[in-house]
Amino acid sequence: MSVKDFMSAELITVEPETKIFDAVDLMKKHDIHRLPVVKNGQLVGLITEGTIQEALPSKATSLSVYEVNYLLNKTVVADVMIKEVKTVSPRAQLEDAVYLMRQNNIAVLPVLEGEKLVGIITNNDIFDAFLKLAGYHEGGTRIQICIREDKKGILAEVAKILADNDYSILTVIIDHTDEGAIVEMQLKSKEPERIKGILEAAGFEVTEATLTNP
Repeated sequence: MSVKDFMSAELITVEPETKIFDAVDLMKKHDIHRLPVVKNGQLVGLITEGTIQEALPSKATSLSVYEVNYLLNKTVVADVMIKEVKTVSPRAQLEDAVYLMRQNNIAVLPVLEGEKLVGIITNNDIFDAFLKLAGYHEGGTRIQICIREDKKGILAEVAKILADNDYSILTVIIDHTDEGAIVEMQLKSKEPERIKGILEAAGFEVTEATLTNP
């Protein structure tokens, strides 16, 4: 899966000269928490709720409310935006975006095709991607098998057993641990106990067999 599969391509942007109050209104209107800053079609910065909050005068300030409003009315996006913005290519693997976010402790990456801004991907998009890859919204049966001694073709063997019993696999996730390989599958059927019995009869160690949402 690549970044383009999960990024948002419907972009809401602002220009550097946009007033802070206008940027806040845009965020509220579209229920978003950050805005790419674009000038002449090029990404020049990023403004977030956090950067705006940092720009607000402290509650301990001696300024009156009128003075505060005056200052904020004069403040534009360019005054408080993040100028060194981490970006990612739409062709990058999703895990590359996750790694970049984790390494830099950020929750958003503008997506650039060359120098053109084509999308934005956030931590919420990553969460949605995980739910999709895990088959969370598909419903059915979640089966977890512990394979103590991994060997070539064992996944094909599991798939054949399920296919021979007319079961369709929706998703597969494999986690390699010290105890062996944990294979977690989402099946379309809603017969966890029957599926568990079939796999155990074939010699597999089934550690979980449950119904899932919806």
